[in-house]
Amino acid sequence: MTKRVAILISGRGSNMRALCEAMASPDFPAKPVLILSNRPDAAGLDYARAEGLPHAVIDHTQYEAREAFDAALDAELSAAQPDLICLAGFMRLLTPGFVEKWAGKLINIHPSLLPKYPGLKTHQRALDAGDAEAGCTVHYVVPEMDAGEIIGQARVPVLPGDTAETLEDRVREAEHTLYPDCLLRLVSQA
Repeated sequence: MTKRVAILISGRGSNMRALCEAMASPDFPAKPVLILSNRPDAAGLDYARAEGLPHAVIDHTQYEAREAFDAALDAELSAAQPDLICLAGFMRLLTPGFVEKWAGKLINIHPSLLPKYPGLKTHQRALDAGDAEAGCTVHYVVPEMDAGEIIGQARVPVLPGDTAETLEDRVREAEHTLYPDCLLRLVSQA
């Protein structure tokens, strides 16, 4: 049975695109049922429109409280009836109530080898620490930021002369393979 996947984005949507391209394969047992952004100007929405994918915007700046935004997000997701929700560069912290309602269905990709470097500026933090490798992690979303059960990881070497930007580019390339692979594993299990 084909699983229904919603993808939440805030920016260019490169991971969303990697997920959608993987799901476009006829033997991939999932399909995108909603691309949703909290930013009306998110470049990833252009891809969704061009591909004819169902998409929506819930502008977080129109809500005074996180709970009100999350309620609107919940209503839009509930209407789409996803089996899984993939956070793909979605730059909003979700309220514990929202996360608990969708527990086990919310996954995220993070640009570090968790539990190292939750939060932001992961590439610079890896460089500052003198790490020999960096990478990315797909994990379940729980109320604590970047603390959920790990689904999969990909490692990349830190090279001499790396900057946060060059390391970010290599990690992003790994993300575009890891995230679809983890999604495939999850939708194939059920």
